[in-house]
Amino acid sequence: MRFSTIVTTTSLLGAAMAAPAVHQHKEKRAVVTTTIETHKTVTVNAINNNVVAPTQVAALDATVVEAAQKDAVADVASPKAAAAVSTQAAVSAAASTASTASSSTKSDDSTEMAASDVKGVTYTPYNADGTCKSPDQVASDLSSLKDFPVIRLYGTDCNQVENVYKGKTSSQKLFLGVYYVDQIQASVDTIKAAVEKYGSWDDVVTVSIGNELVNSNQATPSQVGQYVATGRSALTSAGYTGPVVSVDTFISVINNPELCKYSDYMAVNAHAYFDKNTVAQDSGDWLLQQIQRVWTACDGAKDVVITESGWPSKGETYGVAVPSKANQADAVNSIKKVCGSSTYLFTAFNDYWKADGPYGVEKYFGILSDE
Repeated sequence: MRFSTIVTTTSLLGAAMAAPAVHQHKEKRAVVTTTIETHKTVTVNAINNNVVAPTQVAALDATVVEAAQKDAVADVASPKAAAAVSTQAAVSAAASTASTASSSTKSDDSTEMAASDVKGVTYTPYNADGTCKSPDQVASDLSSLKDFPVIRLYGTDCNQVENVYKGKTSSQKLFLGVYYVDQIQASVDTIKAAVEKYGSWDDVVTVSIGNELVNSNQATPSQVGQYVATGRSALTSAGYTGPVVSVDTFISVINNPELCKYSDYMAVNAHAYFDKNTVAQDSGDWLLQQIQRVWTACDGAKDVVITESGWPSKGETYGVAVPSKANQADAVNSIKKVCGSSTYLFTAFNDYWKADGPYGVEKYFGILSDE
């Protein structure tokens, strides 16, 4: 598709949203950029399984982008069962059984509308009290996600790979994740066991090693490179030959172009709400700008996929960004129209396991939830 647009990156306080972390929630970070206005015609090519590569983009000077102080706030929910999993986190939740009944149900028409023209959707298998969802709960959730081409998972805890494999349709693909970088081999072994038992590696479109490690100051770019290399080697030995990436925020890649060297394509999270100066209806155009900027930061050498993007349905107004179900729907429609084929929507259901976080929006990105 061709897009001719006036691209204005206004002096924004933005933040790439931290992905759902298992029992630890990384809050939003402020980012400062300089206003740049330019007219450009961009060709977006759907290649490599609908990965976006802008091929006619005027370079944006990444040096004007300065990351502000990054702070991480641990989630208030820390079930005792999580202690054995990692010192970083405890098992997190998407909804309690009661909440699941009220927020995980939507009409087939609504689900089909949300699922059309996007690459996929993110999903986390946790109850609001910090326990893992049962196989039956996961199956119920997955029945509402049957029209999404790909389901993105973040880790291997809660037996989620196996449970999602059992609950998905035969045509659906999986974007799998190794969350704990100190447990790469164990996570790959878990993935391999589920794949061999319930399907094949053909069902897996990508495996991520780590999530927002640079953005959360958990690793340097060079360390990320080491983790990706370790993960790729383990996955190759397990029989997987598809793309391996490390997901980070768009601003982390712009500020650390070294990251471009390590992933098979650039997998980045970006949420227009945290731009402060972007209304929901312009989410797609804003997201395309970030795709262009990441592509430019990587010298056009890597394709770009948005691995998280959405809009909150509840919380505080932030600049001109107003949370509401109506605005969430507008944001999703805008994203779908402009660059949906390269975007994973965030997220399937409200994440009631999270702290409210800045602006009180953390729990309310669920596109299929009622509130």
